[in-house]
Amino acid sequence: MKILLKKAKNMQRKNIIYKILELQEKFLKFRLSKTLGVKNISKRKRHYSDNCLLDLSTMAEAEKQELEDKLSNILKTYEYNPVRILEYIKAQGTEVKYLKNAKNILNPIGENEGFIYPQKGLKALYLSLGVNKTFALKTNEMFILSFGEINKYYFIYHLYNWFAFKNNISGMDSESQELLKKYLFTTSDTKELQLSEIYKLKDAIRQDKASIEFVIKLCRNYEGAKQALNKMHNEGSAKL
Repeated sequence: MKILLKKAKNMQRKNIIYKILELQEKFLKFRLSKTLGVKNISKRKRHYSDNCLLDLSTMAEAEKQELEDKLSNILKTYEYNPVRILEYIKAQGTEVKYLKNAKNILNPIGENEGFIYPQKGLKALYLSLGVNKTFALKTNEMFILSFGEINKYYFIYHLYNWFAFKNNISGMDSESQELLKKYLFTTSDTKELQLSEIYKLKDAIRQDKASIEFVIKLCRNYEGAKQALNKMHNEGSAKL
């Protein structure tokens, strides 16, 4: 009898251990699902493939340059005119909304005038009620602007983000951008971030930096050209 009881206790102990191991396995699988299949899109590593060196930072730079060349052509085609470019944006399937005091509508949900990423849940409901006057828990990407003159360089910053989003550039999706707003503009602790979220945040920061640099470059080129024209007009020479 004692032997049977001992065996029963041993079996019970083993079952408990197996249950614990099973739970641990499920937890590990859950953690791994957050990282497996997630590529490091920070473009900072080098890999060897078939005896060839693949430099991802070079790939990222080439992708960025191609994107900016295409965007520059669009700007030139429409003569840097925000109104004409917005017509082009609408033709690409993105809604463009003009509101009275758009800032007052967008500020409560932490958004600025310009390009708004697709939204879900309460944020989407707020936008659909405040902008489209409909009830929806999901909204597509859109431009929301106030009536009146549009600041050219502010607009180009948002145009860059829209164009990168439409071209599926890493870091320009809704989730990455929400992480950027949360951790860049607040004191939230990043220790709880999953690896996949860290990559998304890094890409969002990298793309935000790229859009700002693009605007600065355009601004410098424009101001330089304007100075040259003034010099030609005043002195009959473009020598600077």
